[in-house]
Amino acid sequence: MVEVSSRLNGIGEYYFSMKLREIDELNKAGHSVINLGIGSPDLPPHASVIEALQIESSKSNTHAYQSYKGSPIFRKAISAWYQKWYKTDVNPDTEILPLIGSKEGIMHICMTYLEAGDAALVPNPGYPTYSSAVKLSGAAVLNYKLTAENSWHPDLALWKKMIDEFNETSSGRVKLIFLNYPHMPTGQLPDKKILQEVIEFAKQEKVLIVHDNPYSFILNENPSSLFEFDAEKEVVIELNSLSKSHNMAGWRVGMLVASAEHINSILRFKSNMDSGMFLPVQLAAAKALELDEDWFKGVNEIYLERKKLACKLLDLLQCKYAVDQVGMFVWAAIPSQYESGYQLSDEVLQDARVFITPGGIFGDAGDKFVRLSLCSKKEVLEEAIDRIEQALRTK
Repeated sequence: MVEVSSRLNGIGEYYFSMKLREIDELNKAGHSVINLGIGSPDLPPHASVIEALQIESSKSNTHAYQSYKGSPIFRKAISAWYQKWYKTDVNPDTEILPLIGSKEGIMHICMTYLEAGDAALVPNPGYPTYSSAVKLSGAAVLNYKLTAENSWHPDLALWKKMIDEFNETSSGRVKLIFLNYPHMPTGQLPDKKILQEVIEFAKQEKVLIVHDNPYSFILNENPSSLFEFDAEKEVVIELNSLSKSHNMAGWRVGMLVASAEHINSILRFKSNMDSGMFLPVQLAAAKALELDEDWFKGVNEIYLERKKLACKLLDLLQCKYAVDQVGMFVWAAIPSQYESGYQLSDEVLQDARVFITPGGIFGDAGDKFVRLSLCSKKEVLEEAIDRIEQALRTK
């Protein structure tokens, strides 16, 4: 037998991949589980975006291999989008790298900058892919804890202590810090004063900040970019995506924005991993980026209505949550009688056939929390509420 690579040590199957199989088995048994766990938008893209894809894909000259750096039309659309919404100047020729979903960008960055002996600071709670990508690169994961008491913001003194301790005892050094605002899973908005301090810290410590920014338009009136504090793009690499903001999760369209130097370095890895994105998808994505404020307003009106129902559901479960959180989830603390979010999640799945995400999958700092997705229609959320009310009555 040929053994798998040691780089897979400590890398398990993604939680949602396993949980979806369990849900599928329950559905096959006739239980019709309501899945409120995954943040995959159920709404369609704008009709003009779908039309653009249809038109471009019907052409005979749009099916060839594409440039690794993406279509100039798409890159110019990204540049204009950043200027319009984030008030950030981005050179479309040198500072943008389209991605087949921003998730791959996380891996590209880790493989470009990290190796055995190095490390990256990763938020806890945070997106599990950060840790997986760091481990696959051969580097060490240094989890920095976020707490409700500190409004889910990083403690820079803790960062400094962690970096100093690692650099003094390792053959490598800490090279990357992952940051994500609006934060997933907690929905915490960024604090401008802290972000300015983050940039100054990164320059002083000579580390790169990888800012994952896919949620900035969802239930948020003031979308922002970390380049507001690093206009020269000296220490920030920013990931963005059309998955959430434009209901295009399955299209796999993302982007990496950084200095020309960082783009060229990452391209050395990416160009050996894949080819360019399907051109009609890029041209349709460019069309999506032209959508005006009415698009975001309409989407957010739907999410706001759903959020009210999600909060009603969480109230039934006696969970506590911050009303000002943004994004397409609601993050909530579990009642004291439960040992963990896993216990509450399993109980709700067993008793009401409703799945909500245990916060512990995002790190042990999330053990006492659950996360509820807003990516289900109003009628589905109402049905979930009815099921939970019925389950509570029969206890």
